[in-house]
Amino acid sequence: METKNQLVNEICPTTTQSWVKRGALLVDVREADEVEQLAYDVPHIVNIPLSEFDIRYKELPLDKEIVMVCRGGGRSLRAAGFLINNGYDPLKVVNMQHGMIRWAQKGFPTKGDTSAVLGTNTKIGCCGSSSPEKTTIENKSCCDSPNSDGSACC
Repeated sequence: METKNQLVNEICPTTTQSWVKRGALLVDVREADEVEQLAYDVPHIVNIPLSEFDIRYKELPLDKEIVMVCRGGGRSLRAAGFLINNGYDPLKVVNMQHGMIRWAQKGFPTKGDTSAVLGTNTKIGCCGSSSPEKTTIENKSCCDSPNSDGSACC
């Protein structure tokens, strides 16, 4: 799967919850064995493994908001860029930063064994650690990105 340098908007798991509540489709690009071990517990989630994504991406609607997810945020970022480079609206396709790891840390709904992503250190601050992590996109932490109501993302 080849992607160009296309800017992909990223949102945190808290904002993802809002997108899901308003009808966005979550697309998990993890492999089937990963999903079997631990899955996002949200309605209408779609699993298209990254290994099949370039041949199956057209299964996704063009007219719906889509949040791409994976374990840590890297594979889903790549898949989101692929969608945008293949005609999907960059305002409707976003990547969820930090993936299942942060989702589970925040205590959001899952099915399965969270120990694989949580380990023994589950203490989190605003963005999931004792200090905000810097992201590679726009060099901001997720706490630096206010919601539309002015509150912090996480």
